Amino acid sequence: MTREGHTALDAELKTLKSVERPAVIRAIAEAREHGDLSENAEYHAAREKQSFIEGRVKELEGLLSLAEVIDPSKLSGAIKFGATIKLVDEDTDEEKTYQIVGEPEADIERGLLNIKSPLARALIGKDEGDSVEVKTPGGGKSYEVLSVQYV
Repeated sequence: MTREGHTALDAELKTLKSVERPAVIRAIAEAREHGDLSENAEYHAAREKQSFIEGRVKELEGLLSLAEVIDPSKLSGAIKFGATIKLVDEDTDEEKTYQIVGEPEADIERGLLNIKSPLARALIGKDEGDSVEVKTPGGGKSYEVLSVQYV
């Protein structure tokens, strides 16, 4: 995972532990004061939220403990993890820029491409000027690699 992805997940974990967890504990305590728990919607909602928070905390702790942080600025050459790639769709001439990142930090809307995606797998090992054929669930696509940077 990249340093930015690691930092974002670590920040989310700290927020869950220091803000969200204490807030839900207070909400559960308040709901208990209202009496009969079997028909107390506030209590059940707070317990459900607590369950979600605890699950996410465990998930984040697991991801961060196993994460290998890679600094893309120290890499070069053909496309690999961490590369920022500028592509042009050979059918529509539409240009797109993606950075290949780990699964937990992937967000296609922000241009962060999951390393396990069909496009990322097709790009690995390619270089500037190469043409890439990608088989996607929506059909085949052709891209040309305009630039490869490691920032």
